[in-house]
Amino acid sequence: MFSPQGLIPCLIAGLQLLSNAEADPMIEVFKWKQMDFYNRGDGHLGLSGRPDRPSFSAPVVFPGKYSRQKRETITSRDSPVVVNSRVGSDDPDAPYIPYNNVPMGVNHFRGRVFVTMPRRRVGIPSTLNYIDLAKDGLDRSPKLRAYPNFELNQFNASAENLVSVYRTSVDACQRLWFIDTGMLEYPNNRQQIRRPSIWVVDLATDRVLKRFDIPESIAETGRGLASITVDVQAGKCGDAYAYIPDLVYRRLYVYHLRNDRMWAFEHNYFNFDPLSGDLSIGGQTFRWDDGIFSVTLGAHRPDGSRDVFFHPMASTNEFVVSNRVLQQESNAARSDHGNDFRVLGNRGPSTQSTMHGYDPGTGVIFFAEIQKNGVGCWKTSKPISAENYGTVDSNAMNMIYPSDLSIDEEGTIWVMSNSMPIFIYSTLDTQIYNFRIWKQRASLAKRGTICE
Repeated sequence: MFSPQGLIPCLIAGLQLLSNAEADPMIEVFKWKQMDFYNRGDGHLGLSGRPDRPSFSAPVVFPGKYSRQKRETITSRDSPVVVNSRVGSDDPDAPYIPYNNVPMGVNHFRGRVFVTMPRRRVGIPSTLNYIDLAKDGLDRSPKLRAYPNFELNQFNASAENLVSVYRTSVDACQRLWFIDTGMLEYPNNRQQIRRPSIWVVDLATDRVLKRFDIPESIAETGRGLASITVDVQAGKCGDAYAYIPDLVYRRLYVYHLRNDRMWAFEHNYFNFDPLSGDLSIGGQTFRWDDGIFSVTLGAHRPDGSRDVFFHPMASTNEFVVSNRVLQQESNAARSDHGNDFRVLGNRGPSTQSTMHGYDPGTGVIFFAEIQKNGVGCWKTSKPISAENYGTVDSNAMNMIYPSDLSIDEEGTIWVMSNSMPIFIYSTLDTQIYNFRIWKQRASLAKRGTICE
């Protein structure tokens, strides 16, 4: 029988064991069953009595009930089969349809968490939003605030307004960069209503500093422009370069802010790997062919150059090119790039990744892994291989489809998981939590992994 005196050393030992735990998994910050907004454009706050099931204008498909039997593989996420309407026919004009709002991107800067809502369905009040941590940080399912304001998010009100944003990037000069695809990606009714454009916003004043319409000669449509990475040093803010992967046309675009010019690189390494396109996520089996998807920047070398790491999403390989190569517009016109673009190696089975981010404090790149429903890591001082690739966290129940990963100036990783495959190929259960934002310090996330 234990005495109180004997219990105290056991408790101390237990606390020490917890404090010496090898890994620190991602911390759940926010979660939503359905997304809501402070300004929904319908004159109401909070979720109303509006039906929360898909509308006719937001078709979904039912590839089959969950079962152990093999199901027909879905091969497209852009043109699902239309099913019968579940709500009234007046909904196509509704400014807010709860079910249709699926968050995609997450980024944090000094007390504001930016959340994007690309317009892949009707009924989305604002495509670019934020959470004010000072006001709503204690709310587990906070409503979103339009950024920089609600009016700029109304694409029907002006040709100068935002249409659809997938992900954002914060640069060293405290500016928010993003691509407006200019496209309404409604299934069976995709509409390029204006040119895709690059936006730069001053985060100190929330003022739009720059909008650059991407010429059609560079990018035919905005369909594949899902992310942007900014290469700039503090104090040299006018000399910024932005790298924009095109997952559909498999190109890498480079934009130079000072010269206000843009050019496009093409390379075989931007293509998807046909052996890595078969996916099984959230009970759904399907095939995607996304090309180059994510770009992240390594440490500055003494000469000022830095590595540009990239990968297609339908791939487990990682590639690299010097920023010096990308920043020379004349290089884009070459028919042969020689050895400028290099294969770094393979991360290992089932490591397909949406976004990845380099943390300068640890020298580690963290990956949002869609097959493992988690976060992986690689220490850049080691060769990339399955043996040198680590797992930070994996949660097939709650972290279904991590759609974005970013690292803020404080060295904190932020991840969005949004259950996207279930939304596309089945039906989200609006009685459970479907969308989550996670965070963890990079220094803790690598602890106990091969990335230490």
